This record gives sequence, structure tokens and C-alpha cells, in this order.
Amino acid sequence: MGKSLFLLVLAALCIWGVATLAQGVRILDEAPLDRAADFPREDLVALFRQMSEQSIRTMRLLEGGEYNVNIRHVENVTPETFVTLVHPDTIDVWVVQEGSGTLLTGGEKDGDRQIGGVERFIGTGDLIFIPAGVPHGMKETSSITWLNIRFPEHRN
Repeated sequence: MGKSLFLLVLAALCIWGVATLAQGVRILDEAPLDRAADFPREDLVALFRQMSEQSIRTMRLLEGGEYNVNIRHVENVTPETFVTLVHPDTIDVWVVQEGSGTLLTGGEKDGDRQIGGVERFIGTGDLIFIPAGVPHGMKETSSITWLNIRFPEHRN
């Protein structure tokens, strides 16, 4: 998405609101099939700031049906409040942009909780690949923002 189009979309969202899915995901644009989409760093940083100020957890940069590109932001997560996610058919790739925290992957999902698994500290610049079906969640953080690229797992 070109900078002028991005700014136009952002202005329209501020004036008229945003499309919202049931889980509160804000969608900025449909994924184009005939051109590249660009997100300059300064535009992303502005979105990171907006998400923090407005307590927005997920902003979908591109919606592509089976795949999407998101910004995720969480704050004040403790071992008592973290939620485990599992995407049975979707692979996640995380690229941490700001902040740090403890990520838990693997183990077993029991309701919203995760039993067992591997904990590790992640921070700015780290890239994490989470295969389909693997439980995962930020177990502890004061604040972390990451790009989240999701795409379907295709098995032959």
C-alpha cells in the first residue's frame, strides 16, 4: 500500500471507525492480488502507538481470507492472566518490533490454559515460527508488539 493510500485509509478509519470482527480485530485493508503492499516503518510505528494508546490488541494490516498480516500488542500479561491460543490449520510467524516478554509454546491446551511446553524470553528483532496446532501464548510481559503473519498449513 502506498503511503498516500495508507494515510487515506488511516484518516477514514479515524473518521468513520473501522471494520471489526467478532473478536475485536481491526481490519485496515484487503490483501491485494495484483500488486505489492508496502508498510513504511514510520507508518507502523504510528500504528504501534495508536494500539497502545487505545488498548487495541490486534490490528489486521491485510486480510487475505486464508492468510493475513497483523500487528499484535499486549500489555501487563502475568502467568495468572495469559491466554493460550492454538490454530489447528494455521502457521504463525512473529517478528517482534518493540518490547519483550516470556513466550510459552508447546505442551497441551486445557481451556484457556497451557500445561507444559517451552518458555523462552523474546524481544525486539526476534523471529518466531509457530507450526499449526502448537499451543502458544505470551506468558508474561509488561508490553510487547509484534508483526504476526498467518498462513494456512498445506500438507501433501
